[in-house]
Amino acid sequence: MAAPVPRTEEPAAGQDGSVRRGGEKWLQEERRDYVEMAASMGRDGDRGGMGADRAASGGNGEARERLRSMAGGDRLLPKGFPKLKNDTFLRAARGEQTEHTPVWCMRQAGRYLPEFRETRASQDFFATCRSPKLCCELTLQPLRRFPLDAAIIFSDILVVPQALGMEIVMVPGKGPTFTEPLKEVEDLLKLRQKVDVTAELGYVFQAITLTRHSLEGKVPLIGFSGAPWTLMSYMIEGGGSTTMAKAKSWLYRHPEASHRLLRLLADVIIDYLVGQVAAGAQALQLFESHAGHLGPELFQDFALPYIRDIAQAVKSKLKEEALPLVPMIIFAKDAHYALRDLAHAGYEVVGLDWTIRPQEARAQIGKDVTLQGNLDPCALYAPKEKIGELVKKMLESFGTQRYIANLGHGLYPDMNPEHVGAFVEAVHAHSRHINKHS
Repeated sequence: MAAPVPRTEEPAAGQDGSVRRGGEKWLQEERRDYVEMAASMGRDGDRGGMGADRAASGGNGEARERLRSMAGGDRLLPKGFPKLKNDTFLRAARGEQTEHTPVWCMRQAGRYLPEFRETRASQDFFATCRSPKLCCELTLQPLRRFPLDAAIIFSDILVVPQALGMEIVMVPGKGPTFTEPLKEVEDLLKLRQKVDVTAELGYVFQAITLTRHSLEGKVPLIGFSGAPWTLMSYMIEGGGSTTMAKAKSWLYRHPEASHRLLRLLADVIIDYLVGQVAAGAQALQLFESHAGHLGPELFQDFALPYIRDIAQAVKSKLKEEALPLVPMIIFAKDAHYALRDLAHAGYEVVGLDWTIRPQEARAQIGKDVTLQGNLDPCALYAPKEKIGELVKKMLESFGTQRYIANLGHGLYPDMNPEHVGAFVEAVHAHSRHINKHS
């Protein structure tokens, strides 16, 4: 197995002198937005149930005061968060007993919701990602509709390549597109070699802090990042690809340069994930979305070492900085060939896609790691009664403990929100019934 390149030195803040996205003009605009949001919260009250048990937690009045403080130039701080009322997801992640199986959905804040499309109608995608106010709003939208057990911050895995200095645009009908993808090894010199994540990705941290306060303790908030191989593949391919041939060719032709890039990405991801916890994230998920393009050998050499290192380094830094040791989830799509390795990679939870039977996954992973997944997303096109049957079968296969229900991938844009609700409600109802009669 090829060893990953050692971590680089700690980044120096603001070393390149570039104009930061967190500049004063941008902060002034965000402060104005926060005040408007606070006023909106005052008008709308407990819209969609987000202010349940408001009196007990300080409620929207307290949240408004936090937001209004932005008008005076104060940054909303990652402290004084409301007490968590539903910790089912966190307990399941840690292997503790739960009354029902927790459930959330990848891409639960997405285009399948009409309110999402309305919010994003006139806004550039990455401009949306850089607005804490909009990210907070989009994160909360599914919580207003469904009794989910966790929220995941609205953002994108490609903000990390942006932090390295790459330009990405969202092309209608095509998706995210790099204006200058990496073509030759020399192109690595164009990337920032030391990244100050607070300067480059502080808008994500602000979104997490704002959202954590705005959730009012209803459910935990998940932060996330793309994994090194997945990000590397985008940076070389310049966007999506069915083969990842350009990126994979680097692994064969330029293995040393590939490790340099993967190491650089891993270093940024480690600091980025630690920063998310400092901002208020209560769990972390690492997306190795393109694992299926690697066979067992390439995965062992170019993906797994960095996946392991990220878990170890994040936990070490959290201890050093006296931050909460939050549960971590690894989701490596189509990596059923690597489940045994992932089970020992340092994550409390292993996410599964829909291509593996629950019993087989449990046999490979063992009983000391929580599983997450893995209903085929297309199952949500079925009638609601059928969705209930499929959920019941899934729960019986996984068991209701040491398990987090989810889809085997993200929600698709044309899905009916009512069917998403049927999925969530079926998980709760069937898991409670199984627990009661077991």
